[in-house]
Amino acid sequence: MSGKTGYAEIASHYRKLIADGTLAPGDAMPSMRDVCNEFNVSITTANRAFRQLKSEGLTASKPGVGTVVVEQPRVAATAAARLERIARTGKPYAAKEKSINHTAQLRSITDPILADRLGVDLHDEVVLRTRTFVRDDSPTVFAVSCIHVRALGDVPELLSPEPFDRFWQEIYTARTGKTVTRAPERRSARLAYDYELEALNVNVAPGTPVPVLVLVNTFSDEDGPLEVWEDVYAPGLWQVDSE
Repeated sequence: MSGKTGYAEIASHYRKLIADGTLAPGDAMPSMRDVCNEFNVSITTANRAFRQLKSEGLTASKPGVGTVVVEQPRVAATAAARLERIARTGKPYAAKEKSINHTAQLRSITDPILADRLGVDLHDEVVLRTRTFVRDDSPTVFAVSCIHVRALGDVPELLSPEPFDRFWQEIYTARTGKTVTRAPERRSARLAYDYELEALNVNVAPGTPVPVLVLVNTFSDEDGPLEVWEDVYAPGLWQVDSE
């Protein structure tokens, strides 16, 4: 590492290791001396990076041990951050995370905004895949992938509800040679639909308005839009866009 490495870069490095699960809750952080040697920085810079992690609630001091990683029960990563983690580590899930209730089917698209993003006409058939991300047995994100039907010619497994052992677009690229790119992630808020509340185990009286955070990622290849991935966050969660 360059001697010009700043505290923010060091904090980001360990933030990613914590989100990956490489540094799990309860694990001891490296010593200040090790940090200084790895990044070729002063003790002042290393200490500032560690203070930053503590201020974010990612680490804490433990007598007799030093600085350790703490639990993050109310944090969920964005889709973009999850994809970055997969590319970096090959791990599909963060620490104590899994996905459940996978579905896959052909559906007629009725949302004009979604149809426009995917480059199809209203009522065209698309592949719809859903799953719920769970951490410590609590639902965190209800994820919906709306995939252009042309992808079925190369990845027919998309209609199977079974999760892939890697991101399905990697399989698509391997079979077609086409590079898939992702547009900047979009964020908004709206009221949750009943099926989203059910998936997230939010128990409220029928008709109760529940605002939720929604993140949208759009993927394309040389032939146009390929997938629109929408994440709906459980109320009360805060999300991170880097892991």
